[in-house]
This record gives sequence, C-alpha cells and structure tokens, in this order.
Amino acid sequence: MPSTASSDPLDQRWPGERLGLPKEGSRSIGRFGRRLLALIIDWGLAVLVSLAFFDYDPWANLAIFAVAQILFLTLLSGSIGHLIVGLRVVPLEGGWIGWWRPLVRTLLLCLVIPAVIWDRDQRGLHDKAAGTILVRR
Repeated sequence: MPSTASSDPLDQRWPGERLGLPKEGSRSIGRFGRRLLALIIDWGLAVLVSLAFFDYDPWANLAIFAVAQILFLTLLSGSIGHLIVGLRVVPLEGGWIGWWRPLVRTLLLCLVIPAVIWDRDQRGLHDKAAGTILVRR
C-alpha cells in the first residue's frame, strides 16, 4: 500500500507536520490570526500600564511588554494574550521552558524583524533562536 506521506523532507501538508505536530487541535501550530490577536492583547495591556504609571512613555511601554512576556512565559508558558486566545510557547524538545528561552525570545520579539521572518512551520526567527514553538493549548 502506498504511503500518503511525501519522501521529500521539504514537502509538508501543514505547518508543523515535519516536526511531528498535528494539523489541528491541541499542540498544532498556532496560526497567524491567534498570534496577532495575542500580540494586540499583550501590547494593549502594556499601553494601559504605561498610560497609568508613565503618562505613556514609549520606552516604558516596550519595557512593560518585555517584562510581562518574560515573566508570563517563564511561569505559565504563555503571555496573557497567548493564554486568552488558547496558545502556549513550548520548547521544541519538550520539558520546561526555563528562564533563558523567554529572555532570548522576548528580546528578539522586541526587535520586531526576527518575529516577522517565518519558516515553513510558521516559526519566527525569535522562536527558532530560543528553540521554542507557539502551539495551540
């Protein structure tokens, strides 16, 4: 009986297939819409805190966003926005995310460019550098 899987490692039917992730449901790749909504939520919350305590200082806003990302990724494997939209950040090889992955991922996310350059598994350069992947809960 012929196999339905392609023998070409570059060919995949859905993002994350070559990483052993399912097409849909829990542990499937978090798609663009959820990612964007999570980012909007996280940035909006940082803006609210910046408005309340720093009269909206853009640098304070960025610092609040970064600290929240690092803190929530380390403790809960996802930012507030990620958790609200049903996503989480996990190490590619499994286990606890640790402290250095959220730090590296967040610093690169704050630079913006690494986050908008994706591979065929929809992993941004910030996730690749940190060895993480954003998946559905």
